[in-house]
Amino acid sequence: MIHHKFWQAFFALAPLICLFIALAGYFIFLFSMLSHLPEWEPGGGEPPLVFFGGLGIFLFLILFVALLSLASLVFYIVHAAQNPNLKQNNLLVVWILLFIFANGLGQLVYWIIEILNKRNPPAKTH
Repeated sequence: MIHHKFWQAFFALAPLICLFIALAGYFIFLFSMLSHLPEWEPGGGEPPLVFFGGLGIFLFLILFVALLSLASLVFYIVHAAQNPNLKQNNLLVVWILLFIFANGLGQLVYWIIEILNKRNPPAKTH
């Protein structure tokens, strides 16, 4: 699974894509609540049920993105630990720190630099 192209691309791209989807969902939820604001009675009226439904969906999306991000972090730490090119150049610690401190972007950069660029080396022409 570590060396399968699909899972490498999935764990590199999915956390960022899901984060943007969650942010878009948040802004849609916020706009929906602001558009229903006149329906709330100014004397202690209850918020509409749309609020609680939208909030539940948003919290589920945030939990899903957090779990996907954690899975991506573990996947790419294991991949980097098994990468023989990183052990020769002593870049393993640098990549793992990048994964931890730039979660999401670090995995994407690693996927582009260490996997895509080194998968098909350019043909030598003499």
